[in-house]
Amino acid sequence: MSLPSTMRAMVTMGHGDLDQIVLHENWPRPDPAAGEVLVRVLACGLNNTDVNTRTGWYSKTVTDRTTGEAFEGVGEEDPTWGGKPLTFPRIQGADVCGEIVAVGPGVDAKRIGERIISDNWLRDPDDPQNKDKTGYYGSERDGGFAQFTTLPAQNAVPVVSDFSDAELATFSCSYSTAEGMLTRARVTAADTVLVPGASGGVGGALVQLAKRRGARVIALASEAKHPDVAKLGPDRILPRAPEDLRKALGDEKITVVADVVGGDDWPNLIDSLERGGRYTCSGAIAGPMVNFDLRTFYLRDLTFTGSTVIDPEVMQNLVRYIEAGEIKPALAATYPLSELHAAQASFIAKQHTGNIVVVP
Repeated sequence: MSLPSTMRAMVTMGHGDLDQIVLHENWPRPDPAAGEVLVRVLACGLNNTDVNTRTGWYSKTVTDRTTGEAFEGVGEEDPTWGGKPLTFPRIQGADVCGEIVAVGPGVDAKRIGERIISDNWLRDPDDPQNKDKTGYYGSERDGGFAQFTTLPAQNAVPVVSDFSDAELATFSCSYSTAEGMLTRARVTAADTVLVPGASGGVGGALVQLAKRRGARVIALASEAKHPDVAKLGPDRILPRAPEDLRKALGDEKITVVADVVGGDDWPNLIDSLERGGRYTCSGAIAGPMVNFDLRTFYLRDLTFTGSTVIDPEVMQNLVRYIEAGEIKPALAATYPLSELHAAQASFIAKQHTGNIVVVP
């Protein structure tokens, strides 16, 4: 196929508010380097990492909950997920569904035409297990808020599915994050898993993926969102922040809390865990600073795990679940790429259930 030399792209020009994301109609189209593929973007999902990186929320100088507005006094040395400066301009967007339209040297041309979703973790091919040598797609290199993007060939994962492009674009970040958390916490059918923020992208994925493992799942969500959360299949749904969580849980024995929320209610989440329980975390959208009673931690023999860089096999497993029909997308809304400002504003407002996607 004949490829244009330029493309439409939403380009983040620096840390700040939404006005830092600028529409360019004639941005240079990238060419795939050795070992890479060129992908025509069919859809790209939104995620918290895009917002948090733009606003500088990852900086240790920030103690507030995540929002869409720029934070003042952001540390220049640690404004990204990896605690390092980011090079601008940058095309963000990690959750790509697309079609391979060209390949770089060393990549089999038979891959042209494949429908793919992105594995967002950029690994050192000679040391793939080394978490210190990882980057993130849409952060350490340009991502999918554009008509075309390049990826290392191993990060363009083929998928055969009847789901729409927009539906497939909901999986890469949210579901791999959730599966990484459950893998690290070693969740099995013997567990009862409590999921705060179950109406969000990661929360909803946690519900589905924990159920897939056979676990009992109790979801916490705003009551207005309970009908939508129920479609994901939890065993019980409780209000977002019950005044007395232990009382609301009744006889439930919570063995795992899978959390991306944090904030003021965090001590209640930890207090809900049974002796020997596990807490796994991959976010803090309600605030990163929490009250931590060490006595609850050690007297109950609890285990805490942080989860960011997922194990290499997680994404391959996720595609297998998709193709087997074991999980389903939760697509809340679709916007044109040119309306990324409105899409992110809606994402930040958190009035939706599931994931929001933009289409070039």
